Amino acid sequence: MRQYSIRTEQAYSGWVARFLLFHSFKSSDDILPEHIVPFLEYLVVKRHVAANTQNVALNSVIFLFKHVLKLNVDDLGGYKRSKKPKRLPVVLSKNEIMLLFNALDNNLYRTMAGLLYGSGMRLMECIRLRVCDIDFDHQIIIIRNGKGKKDRVVPLPDGLFEDLRNQINDVAKLHKQDLLIGYGDVYLPDALARKYPNAPKELRWQYVFPATKHSIDPRTGAVRRHHIYENNLQKKIKKAADQAGLSKSVNCHALRHSFATHLLESGSDIRTVQELLGHADVSTTMIYTHVLNKPGLLVNSPFDTLFN
Repeated sequence: MRQYSIRTEQAYSGWVARFLLFHSFKSSDDILPEHIVPFLEYLVVKRHVAANTQNVALNSVIFLFKHVLKLNVDDLGGYKRSKKPKRLPVVLSKNEIMLLFNALDNNLYRTMAGLLYGSGMRLMECIRLRVCDIDFDHQIIIIRNGKGKKDRVVPLPDGLFEDLRNQINDVAKLHKQDLLIGYGDVYLPDALARKYPNAPKELRWQYVFPATKHSIDPRTGAVRRHHIYENNLQKKIKKAADQAGLSKSVNCHALRHSFATHLLESGSDIRTVQELLGHADVSTTMIYTHVLNKPGLLVNSPFDTLFN
């Protein structure tokens, strides 16, 4: 009803279930706002959850009280919070990027990894790309409904033109086969599906990286071909990093970090990088400036001073 994503629904329902099991309530009348803090502190003290995890749990329980039980939750007061560590992003050098891509033997996943590094998009933004989002003439990719429900434009790397055209041709063939056997429609948000009832069966709305099998929509029960499972790309990149002998902890997001860092290193304006990444605040983008400080170039190590 509130148009939350299905992942948010799953996360909220999961944390609400944990909250109810933690207190072993006998009835809904027993559920009171003062039960929230003990649950949150248990997560930190006993379960050692991260700060973001504790925040999701809090939002889930607040949703339960506000929208389900219709109870107001006043200030919770002071309670033990999980500290959010200040970590620097994992950034690959250009040489490490080359080694990683050389180890990606599958062309499909190499193309997807190329989009993460070449356009700076998030993993799920790449996974959810549709055919109509790629504009070859203007050399751009339109990211629809990104984080914070915002659209933005990112560059389409020249080196991926041919791979993406081939991928879209494969999607067209697969879509044609699906139509012949009575399938072929794809998930669209409710508003779009109502406004354009024929759109789900049009090629332009198909996912650029479709799943190999049909699946059942958990909300409607409709059988459709959804996008590829994101865990597939994550596993391929990790495997390629291991094969390339990279010592860093490499994941999909490291490619996005590398995109931003390499742009700043080449002289791009930080506001431009902020816009490309889709950050709401430039302070989030500022974390990538750590590579520009290069303390090793400004300060001589005492080891080198002593032994050289």
